[in-house]
Amino acid sequence: MNAPAEAPLYVQPFGEALLQGLRRQPRAVPPKYFYDAAGSALFERICALPEYYPTRTEIGLLQRHAREMAECIGPAADLVEFGAGAQRKIRLLLAALARPARYVPVDVSAQHLHAHARALAAELPALVVLPWVADFSAELVLPQPPPGARRRVGFFPGSSIGNFTPEEAVQFLRRCAVALAGGGLLVGVDLVKDPAVLHRAYNDAAGVTAAFNKNLLARANRELGARFDLDGYFHHAHYDPRAQRIEMHLVSARRQQVLVCGERFGFDEGDALHTEHSCKYTVPGFQRLAREAGLQPQAVWCDDAAWFSVHWLAAPPV
Repeated sequence: MNAPAEAPLYVQPFGEALLQGLRRQPRAVPPKYFYDAAGSALFERICALPEYYPTRTEIGLLQRHAREMAECIGPAADLVEFGAGAQRKIRLLLAALARPARYVPVDVSAQHLHAHARALAAELPALVVLPWVADFSAELVLPQPPPGARRRVGFFPGSSIGNFTPEEAVQFLRRCAVALAGGGLLVGVDLVKDPAVLHRAYNDAAGVTAAFNKNLLARANRELGARFDLDGYFHHAHYDPRAQRIEMHLVSARRQQVLVCGERFGFDEGDALHTEHSCKYTVPGFQRLAREAGLQPQAVWCDDAAWFSVHWLAAPPV
């Protein structure tokens, strides 16, 4: 059943995705629907947690190597950021770039995206900022490059590439190879490491990640009129060493039923809704993935502990 006609347009894809995910087994919903305004705010809190190493490690790499990254990107670039998020990262990169032609943040959450774009435009009034509301996980339709742009370059920080399965990552990178032809992609990639480090990162002591996970159900209640009892589900995250990925689930604490868009779904105690996975890679493993997609791995930067990496992938001209 579709969302009511008076609901915002962005509700409708969420409702359809949630219904499809609840109808199949195992039940799952794409992680992109975490990021409404409340979810985006919770994720910013996650990034500041002591257990959550990816953000501070990637920022450290940008602080140390932004000039080298800027040399790969080149002057007068049309810079496209996929999943506009922490402004500190893009500020570090923009500060190192030579005369960027434009900055295009792309995100599915319109409210969060426009707030991000307004803040950056106010701080950097000489920079042309064009927020672009789109679901880049499904297709890659971008605005035409502005006059004077020498090449188009993508920026995909935060290890968000790990939210794709390896097969989905190849598909996304193939779209990048076409959309960024003649330029390239700067992408953050989380690395395989001690599972205990990963467990702490996704099961923080303050419970912020649990709140972030449950916000998906709260969003369904707010936007779709669903009837999820938030106290009836608990957050569960674990590392699967065979798949080399973290999996996040919402697990039913008891036998219960929930109404979503007029459709009723039953949960037994222990039934799970898979909400996210975060794949981890070795540097050679990710480079193989990039080559399969038609991109050319070149420079790579890693922290001393080899927990995180940032890759420069050149996109050959068409």
